[in-house]
Amino acid sequence: MRGFFFLVFLIVYLLNLIPAFSPPTWMVFSFIGLRYPGANVAALAIVGAVAATLGRATLAKLARVVVRQRFLSRQTRQSIDTIKDRLEGKRKLTFGVFLLYAFSPLPSNYLFLAYGLTTMDLLLIVIPFFIGRSISYSFWGVTSAFLGRRMNGLLLKHPFSYLTTYFVLVQIVLLWLVYLFTRIDWPAALDERKLRWLPKAGPEGQEKRVSRK
Repeated sequence: MRGFFFLVFLIVYLLNLIPAFSPPTWMVFSFIGLRYPGANVAALAIVGAVAATLGRATLAKLARVVVRQRFLSRQTRQSIDTIKDRLEGKRKLTFGVFLLYAFSPLPSNYLFLAYGLTTMDLLLIVIPFFIGRSISYSFWGVTSAFLGRRMNGLLLKHPFSYLTTYFVLVQIVLLWLVYLFTRIDWPAALDERKLRWLPKAGPEGQEKRVSRK
């Protein structure tokens, strides 16, 4: 049993470490519930929530250390820090928003990528994420286990059916939104209520203004 728990932990951790095009983790618990309806779903949900939280926290940390420090210009980092200053002044609201998001089936990898770029305290997002995932994983596991007991032999015949055209398009759009997140002039957006793009570096390192009409 310990080996099974460790395997679930490892799979969930790795899935949540993938920055894009990873299958939703709830599929793991749905499969377990259908395939092993007698499994301890509550314990597995906690193990999965811990693994998912650690995976997403690692992803956010990598976005901070690798992407922010090596690929973002100083002006882009300063722009993103404007969001940090605003959110840190509204910690309770930020916590509540992240908690609601954690209950949703929406992909969270892009949220953690963007959050990691802000250098904010990771506890502000990992705690609500852990709470939300613990409950949602339990729901998926219990529901699937109930169906598994009622429908003998029901298995996931196509475990990779998530790789549909819709899924791929959504992932591409979300990646594009993360890119736009780094291109927006956040001081102008938050202080002046104007949408402007940050200047891009020219071929010789000079910056040129890109305006939106």
